Amino acid sequence: QVQLVESGGGLVQPGGSLRLSCAASGSIFSLNTMGWYRQAPGKERELVAAISSGTNTNYADSVKGRFTISRDSTKNTVYLQMNSLKPEDTAVYYCNLIQTTPRGRSGYWGQGTQVTVSS
Repeated sequence: QVQLVESGGGLVQPGGSLRLSCAASGSIFSLNTMGWYRQAPGKERELVAAISSGTNTNYADSVKGRFTISRDSTKNTVYLQMNSLKPEDTAVYYCNLIQTTPRGRSGYWGQGTQVTVSS
């Protein structure tokens, strides 16, 4: 089993910054992709950013140039640096891990952390 624990959410004013962290523990395999998704009230969950074990990254168009995803594979931790935050970034942010195991692919979610951008 895999557990994902997020931290770093909170309330920030427009234009401000936050850094989210997600620590994975349990049966972690080296070939994996970690990412952040978000879900705003009344909307579907959407991909924000993802990073592979080979450090290839993928961003939603809405956050390109403002958010940066990174990882420390020695700590099985992924980070999301969010700058120039906008009210439309308000959502619950979920950490995600997808990994390839001898039994196939498996995916896991964190419990979510609230990010609120408001003056």
